[in-house]
Amino acid sequence: MGNFIYMAAASTLSLVHLTQPPRTPSSSPPPLLLLLHGVGSNERDLIGLAPYLDGRFFIVSARAPIELGPGMYGWFHVMLDPVTPVINPDEAERSRLILLQFINEATQAYGTDPHRVYLLGFSQGAIMSLSLALTRPDTLAGVVALSGRILPEVLPHAAPPEAMRGLPVLIVHGTEDPVLPIHHGRAARDL
Repeated sequence: MGNFIYMAAASTLSLVHLTQPPRTPSSSPPPLLLLLHGVGSNERDLIGLAPYLDGRFFIVSARAPIELGPGMYGWFHVMLDPVTPVINPDEAERSRLILLQFINEATQAYGTDPHRVYLLGFSQGAIMSLSLALTRPDTLAGVVALSGRILPEVLPHAAPPEAMRGLPVLIVHGTEDPVLPIHHGRAARDL
């Protein structure tokens, strides 16, 4: 599965994670790509993408902080509803703050460029990526959100539109997604 380094819970960083150092050598600090898995998964879910991603990245795949079951984690509890999923907003906010702290910790621990931090999130990880992009665009260089949505609870805390101007965001969503229907992706795109 590649040259992955597993950071155990005893790590000084706030989230358990896997890393893939850059495959392309550089004399300058590498950009950080933080992978955020969906609900019910873990840090191993997205790390398999590493060989297919730009070799200049220092890739970190983080485990969400809330244990939902054996090997299953989430950024917040959610009840799936046909119209709009019902979430625990306090957990979502705590996870957002933990992610901000973790980004700081990871850039320092791995010597990555703090001005080139990218997020790639799937489902609940995409939700967290978009939440960070909306509230702290100054900490990010770009976001890829796969099958996510915008949490309405985040909107009152969103940065001014001019602060987000120029932040590259790629939103990808399947038209037949049975968990988060396409209208969530379109709403995120249109924001």
